[in-house]
Amino acid sequence: MSGPVAVEVLTAADAEGAQRRAAGALVAAGLEPGDRVVFSLPSSSALLCAVLGALRVGVVPVLLNATLLEAERGALVADANPALVVTDRTRLEALDAGPPVALARYPLARPMHYTSGTTGRSKGVWSGLWDDATAEAAFTDEADLWSFGSDDVHLVCSPMYHSVSIRFAGGTLLRGGACVILRRFDAEVARQALDGAFGPVPTTTFMAPSALGRLLASGPGGSARFGSLRLLVHAGSPCPPSLKWAAMDAVGPGVLWEFYGSTEGQFTACPPDEWSAHPGTVGRARPDRTLSVDGDGTIWCRPPGFARFTYWRDEAKTASAWRDGAFTVGDLGRLDHDGYLFLDGRRDDLIITGGVNVYPAEVEAVLIEAEGVAEVAVFGLADDRWGQRVCAALVPAAPGASVDRGDRRRLVEAVKDLAQNRLAGYKRPKQYEVVDVLPRTATGKVQRNRIPDLLGGG
Repeated sequence: MSGPVAVEVLTAADAEGAQRRAAGALVAAGLEPGDRVVFSLPSSSALLCAVLGALRVGVVPVLLNATLLEAERGALVADANPALVVTDRTRLEALDAGPPVALARYPLARPMHYTSGTTGRSKGVWSGLWDDATAEAAFTDEADLWSFGSDDVHLVCSPMYHSVSIRFAGGTLLRGGACVILRRFDAEVARQALDGAFGPVPTTTFMAPSALGRLLASGPGGSARFGSLRLLVHAGSPCPPSLKWAAMDAVGPGVLWEFYGSTEGQFTACPPDEWSAHPGTVGRARPDRTLSVDGDGTIWCRPPGFARFTYWRDEAKTASAWRDGAFTVGDLGRLDHDGYLFLDGRRDDLIITGGVNVYPAEVEAVLIEAEGVAEVAVFGLADDRWGQRVCAALVPAAPGASVDRGDRRRLVEAVKDLAQNRLAGYKRPKQYEVVDVLPRTATGKVQRNRIPDLLGGG
């Protein structure tokens, strides 16, 4: 079959053979436990099997967004120092020709995913290697929570550089179930998949709220398209209450779950009956975890031993994330008297658009290079489709009084051109505003949360 396949079906038996071959190819190429292999590709059964096969021989996949531009990807590849880089389909498919090798029962590590900080510099989240007992504990922690079993068919809608995609798909396959894999999310294709158009009918799926909203609005059939699902999970960005209620009306009782987590680790899980009783919550602590909120409102999670992590090659950042066996990603919230967590805000600078994290500092470092720009502040505004959209406020280098409408238009076009050439699509601002000054604190820090007020509410 030539060209990428839009939808693929993968059984546990087929996946096991493909994992053994992919792992064999990596071992034959000289990779050893603890080595990294970079994958930057769209979702596919071959990618999923290569990732799982690598993990089951202790080789750690580094999963990068397939839409990154070459320079963006190159910086992360250099930091990861991998033994192998796979960025094209031909090289990925070549792994399927490897000599089959024996695999550990469970993954011996977590994939390494990159997440940014407020400095704009992305950092890898590193679990290290696990022994067999720790690997089993880590696997069952996820698989038991969602009750993955041999009767399940998991619909993969999110890109595989999202950690949840590998966790859910891998958990299903290693429990004997099957997967229906979308190369990219398309609401109509997802609807057809849920209707069984491609073979097995899905029983579980995960979707970011933006994708869930598009699916609810697509095509005929109404709630009938969700009739086969026993589990539909969402996370990754705030879910508007109106969408949450609509989704619960569309699925069966007990089906729509939510969790709160990050690249670094998982905090909560929330079944629909608990959300209905506590609207707005993201749930209570997952098994074997303890949540707390300090006096500043920062959320801390004490996880089980297998869930400990470090930031790749950054001892200082690792130390700042951990305190007395608990970690934080800087999110703010509150716990009610029953232990339900409510989020009061994400990390100060973080924008979550379509379930993907965008850090303003990284975008600003590119846009400030545009000719005629003195200052730039990137911020997020609420968006019905994406949860948030990326926006940029630009301060011209020339005094405000001398910048007419035409000059402002040309300035915006110059910045857009720079973003087009230097930033992946999801990082590019969807809205630009030219302003005379940026709001700042007494110490000079830009107050991004006040920019929408400066613009009259955006």
